Amino acid sequence: MDFSLSDTQRMLQETARRFAREELPQLARELEASGEPVPADWLKRYAELGFLGLNTAEEYGGAGGSHLDALIVLEEFAKVSAAVAFPIFEATTGPVRILERFASPELRQRVVPRVVAGEMVVAISMSEPDAGTALTDLRTAARIEGEEIVINGSKRWCSGAGHSEGYVVLCRLSDAPGAKGIGAVFVERDTPGLSFGPQERLMGFRGIPSADMTFEEVRVPRSHLLADAGEFRKLMQAFNLERCGNATMSLGLAAGALEQTLDYVQERRQFGKAIIDFQAVQLRLAEMAVKVEAARLLIHRAASVAPGEFPEAQQAAMAKCFANEMAREVAGAGVQLMGGYGYAKAYGMEQRLRDAWGWGIAGGTLDIQKINIAAGLVGRRFNQRA
Repeated sequence: MDFSLSDTQRMLQETARRFAREELPQLARELEASGEPVPADWLKRYAELGFLGLNTAEEYGGAGGSHLDALIVLEEFAKVSAAVAFPIFEATTGPVRILERFASPELRQRVVPRVVAGEMVVAISMSEPDAGTALTDLRTAARIEGEEIVINGSKRWCSGAGHSEGYVVLCRLSDAPGAKGIGAVFVERDTPGLSFGPQERLMGFRGIPSADMTFEEVRVPRSHLLADAGEFRKLMQAFNLERCGNATMSLGLAAGALEQTLDYVQERRQFGKAIIDFQAVQLRLAEMAVKVEAARLLIHRAASVAPGEFPEAQQAAMAKCFANEMAREVAGAGVQLMGGYGYAKAYGMEQRLRDAWGWGIAGGTLDIQKINIAAGLVGRRFNQRA
């Protein structure tokens, strides 16, 4: 088993690392202060460098690379901040992969190249006021009337809501109970009947918009159907890649925290010497490094699948679960080792800690990941309603 990156992947990693470190820190500070997402001119720059289409097929303007190629780049951006990395997360591991795999040829050709070109951002709309972890309880309903799909309902915690130009909306397409009635539809932002609530004020994730969505007789062409009732399973297969993206956002955050802490402890002096010379600091740094590397290996294993395929559920859940918990621990250790500087907003470590907490909630909570892992171990699903 080869754990090393190819020469091409190392070059890609270095290109992304240099761009992220030299160009993005000031943008990250601006997004943290304003709460606004990455502006359109920066999206164009991402696109020009090929960062938005790394694992998109060449026929849609992408590079035709692997999922691992995309995650390598995503980690480098996430080392700077979640906000500057989020467009790459959405374009390479999120709902765009659902569109590329399951949309009609006409819809794929109309949407995916625009994402790759930095002209459009697509978000996924899943959770509802009474359906988060229990996603199969969702009530947003869609009915087919001739050549149109009509949607009614509400969504909550949609990252990108109000700012993204398109949405992959999970909804109930039949009266069949649970997952059997759930499918997905593509909806564009300016569609009549679709409205957005005020932007949420969150503990972290500044620069990643989140808002409620309301659908009132929203009509889209029937060709916007991505998955019909009963095809929930294939949507979740695609979502395994999103979980690897989520894990990589945690990984990048933690790897950035480790790098920042390592620089600090070699410069900070107490009792007449650099604090790196204290054994307690050395032990904490080693623990941080081991956790970061272990998360990276789990993610890369899960993502090392054949081109066009999605990661296996068990491996994706393990990678996400470990990386989410690891990021909280590593960022917390960074705050502790940096002391007052770690706790001060001016130095960015406290932001890493706040953002780290969010990834263990988004995309499936830590607890539900552990339940899914246990289900995989015993070979059966657990009925949470019994």
